[in-house]
Amino acid sequence: MTWMVDGVRREAIVYLPTAKSPNGKTPVVLAFHGYGDDMQNFQHVDLQEAWPEAIVAYFQGLPTSRSNEPGLAGWQVQTGSYGDRDLKLVDTALASLRQQYTVDDGRIYASGFSNGAIFTYLLWAERPNVFAAFAPVAAALRASPAPTVPKPILHVAGTQDHTIKFDSQEQTIELARKINGATGKGESCGAGCTLYNPSAGAPVMTWIHSGGHEYPDGTSERIVKFFKQHSINERSR
Repeated sequence: MTWMVDGVRREAIVYLPTAKSPNGKTPVVLAFHGYGDDMQNFQHVDLQEAWPEAIVAYFQGLPTSRSNEPGLAGWQVQTGSYGDRDLKLVDTALASLRQQYTVDDGRIYASGFSNGAIFTYLLWAERPNVFAAFAPVAAALRASPAPTVPKPILHVAGTQDHTIKFDSQEQTIELARKINGATGKGESCGAGCTLYNPSAGAPVMTWIHSGGHEYPDGTSERIVKFFKQHSINERSR
């Protein structure tokens, strides 16, 4: 699918459901690739296979400016950068999907890897009421803007990540727990998995693996399982 956003052609590979959702409405997962990657490659994480009842959209980033690698495709990570081109893309794409399909507004989700995961955190800060839950993989939350609305978060991190340092990701997880009110002792949810449930707020789940800056096998299945557990009810929208 393609859209014009501020005069620029934007695109995504969009997978439509291959199975019917029980309530007749379709959940939506928005997915954002890492810096220097593209939608053609990132689609092979196969979120669409893990959730055949959902619409899954893999977006294509635009050239970004970095001093060491200028011009590679990526996403804005702070409010106002690049004219908010990627926030506008999300708004435009969701409006288009709602026009064409029976979208379940209570089950819209965002996930991404690396730079795309940092953008996912920005969506939490800037569009919290649009999304039911978020799943950043290998990301650190930028200091500004910080999210303020508790939302369910699954953060995937590798202890040997030297691209986005693991200690920075640990700090991000701690901040997410504070925002969500999930500061108590976590409980195991499997190997490397910890669930922090709040007394009031939203849960934070972490999956810490022993690898580096990567999207490990089984990640999409974990993300979809987490997403299926969280929705926005009509009263809170």
